[in-house]
Amino acid sequence: MLRIRPSVPSTPIILWVGFVLGVAMQLQQAGLAVFTLYTNCVAAALGLLLVGMFCRRPFIRLLVVVAAGLALGFGSTGWRASAFDTQRLDPALEGRDIQVTGVVQAMPQEGEDAQRFVLKVESARLDAQPVVLPPQLYLGWYSGFFLAPRPDAATVAEPSLALSSRQPQPMRAGERWQMTVRLKAPHGSSNPHGFDYELWLWEQGLQATGSVRAGVHDTPPEKLNGSVSYKPRYWVERSRQSVREAIFERIESPRKAGVLVALVVGDQNAIERADWDVFRATGIAHLVSISGLHITLFAWLTSRALAWLWRRSALLTPRWCLLLPASSAGAWGGLVLAAGYATFSGLGLPAQRTILMLAVVVLLRQTGRQWAWPYIWLLAMAVVVAFDPWALLQAGFWLSFVAVGVLFASDPGTHLSTQANKTDAVSLRPRFPVWLMHVARGAWRMLREQWVITLALTPLTLLLFNQVSVVGLLANALAIPAVTLLITPLALLGVVWAPFWDVAAGCIGVLMAVLEVLASWPMATISQATVPIGYAAAGVLGGLLLVMRLPWHWRVLGVPLILPVLLWQPLRPVVGEFELLAADIGQGNAVLVRTATHALLYDAGPRFSRDSDAGDRVLVPLLRALGERLDLVLLSHRDADHVGGAASVLAMQPQAAMSSSMEDANELQQLRTGTRCATGQRWQWDGVDFEMLHPDPAAYEAPARSNTMSCVLRISAASSVSALLVGDIEVRQEQSLLRVGSIQSDVLLMPHHGSKTSSSGSFLDAVQPRMALAQAGYRNRFNHPAPEVLERYLERGITVLQSAHCGAATWRSAWPAEWTCQREEGRRYWHHRVPGTPSAFRP
Repeated sequence: MLRIRPSVPSTPIILWVGFVLGVAMQLQQAGLAVFTLYTNCVAAALGLLLVGMFCRRPFIRLLVVVAAGLALGFGSTGWRASAFDTQRLDPALEGRDIQVTGVVQAMPQEGEDAQRFVLKVESARLDAQPVVLPPQLYLGWYSGFFLAPRPDAATVAEPSLALSSRQPQPMRAGERWQMTVRLKAPHGSSNPHGFDYELWLWEQGLQATGSVRAGVHDTPPEKLNGSVSYKPRYWVERSRQSVREAIFERIESPRKAGVLVALVVGDQNAIERADWDVFRATGIAHLVSISGLHITLFAWLTSRALAWLWRRSALLTPRWCLLLPASSAGAWGGLVLAAGYATFSGLGLPAQRTILMLAVVVLLRQTGRQWAWPYIWLLAMAVVVAFDPWALLQAGFWLSFVAVGVLFASDPGTHLSTQANKTDAVSLRPRFPVWLMHVARGAWRMLREQWVITLALTPLTLLLFNQVSVVGLLANALAIPAVTLLITPLALLGVVWAPFWDVAAGCIGVLMAVLEVLASWPMATISQATVPIGYAAAGVLGGLLLVMRLPWHWRVLGVPLILPVLLWQPLRPVVGEFELLAADIGQGNAVLVRTATHALLYDAGPRFSRDSDAGDRVLVPLLRALGERLDLVLLSHRDADHVGGAASVLAMQPQAAMSSSMEDANELQQLRTGTRCATGQRWQWDGVDFEMLHPDPAAYEAPARSNTMSCVLRISAASSVSALLVGDIEVRQEQSLLRVGSIQSDVLLMPHHGSKTSSSGSFLDAVQPRMALAQAGYRNRFNHPAPEVLERYLERGITVLQSAHCGAATWRSAWPAEWTCQREEGRRYWHHRVPGTPSAFRP
């Protein structure tokens, strides 16, 4: 049983729990309430606290204090959100060329296609008139003549044309620049179980994204005099950038240099995508970033070293030790140096949370508070949540806190009792030296802690990422000591003497070779569909029970709690019915078709940049979350916005066949030889009929535009409800479809994203759809769907779903008149919504 120290006051604990719950309640709001509601909640919380202080009945006091915590958490978070929400970009300024003067806030992120940076706005003008912009802008300066992604391409974005003959100029933090930018409100993809890019921007304090206009007809960006780089913040950022450049200049291998840069200055974008895949497959992704583990270890090592030096200072003079004990000097000094290390690494939100947790622990210990671990754990959580309420929605927050709680609960300090240690030491002393015994015990302790954390966090990892590494225990057993005790110290010492980077790079090369072997093992990772929240909570509780120091008859109860997580299977359509999920992938097509036991992916979305595509960013996580194994990847034609993510999907789905209208020389055909789609092809899955209506086999004999070769697929349920997926066909191909027979369908994938060259009136009259899906990016440069085309649909009583406003759209043949929009289902107040624009355009 858990013993709570009676010396610890219970009222603060209850208040902290209520505060965290109040914050969690506020984060579930779809929209912000009036500002006065939040201020009244804070005022009510203060009043309730006063009442609780004078209340003599314990139960009543408990209720009053919990209510005060709830009101304080809900009100304070809502107050902060409301204040930040006033900084939103004026919709009238979207897509306009605005001249901005501002200061580069941090080290720019370098990419192959673009340079991304945060600009603090000092002044802005539109047509020579001053305008008000959000305080900070997240901008991309694209290079060369190419089809570049939008600034949010790190997650999901539609392409936008960046015709730039001016390559991005070197930028440094603290420099003042004047440039012409084109802005838009933060808008990311909205998919089931997908990454919330808009929340990430909100948490970073960014209310507008955009691109630098640097074309031949634009005023070139100009660096101005009056830099503010002398300020400490900018000096640190410039130093980080200098170190990053020095590492890339010295280390020839970009892979090794990228890992070193991530460990020293926290620039995770420097790591190549293929290496991230290896790190995730082996479960060590947390080790190659400035994580809480690195900062905590740094704090511990520096505190021990400072305490040792402080004690040795007594040889010169006893004044220092009399003024401050060595243990206190080491603890406070380690905290300060760890904060400095976190600052030099970019002081990201995970690093900030770690520093706050360390500060809480150091403060409690140095003030003589001997609290039980649940109190320390809850206080640290409350402090972090007060600093960053939106951390409650971040996977890293829960992984860190649950891991710390597991170590506390499993009592790692009592793995080997003192008496057992003495007995072992006496019995083994004739054979082994004492120092070797200490090393063996340390290794055993580390392995046991890693095993305990792995076992306890497996259900939580499956919940958050739908994937867990089977080889993670072995990989971490090798990588944790290598990265934390060898590579990271060498990388940091390289800042002082560059040859240390050569040694660290050599160690990285050896470690990468081992990790690649582990990642190549069959079943190196296990994927699991996302489970309901109730099952997930039970699974996490089961993992905790298994590792807590409880009697075995209590611990084995964790097994049945974990089993539902491991055995969960998502619901599927019944035999004879099918389901469509049109993913939100920006400007492109990607539709998942599911029957009772089969799945087909129609197109794979666009490629955002050289190292980012819709397959890797959207479709692979989506398929993993749904627990889906594809039988067929059908690529309508070779255009980049339809096949850009295909390579990533095919790599994740090795069993899937491929069919397309692409030529044999296409590079995707080299990855997996596919069959040609052609009129007359038919098959049936689970009572659902699939029929290919275009192109004609003879069309492959003569050269043709890729759009005209789009594979057209009609899907029919046993109830005669059907859907028509048409790719980028244009009017001429639409007319040819009228001659193949009945093409009436309940759902139509809007031809060519709603361009002016398609969706003719006669074609719509023949299809007679109830609903049309327009997969087009927000503010895309093609203006899809065209207003006149949209009007054509509405005139015929057809409901139009646009992915830019609806997010991922789900439709089921069993309920043909109903659909769901992910942007509406999962709406929160930080999500962008186009003013006055509904998710579904109804006639």
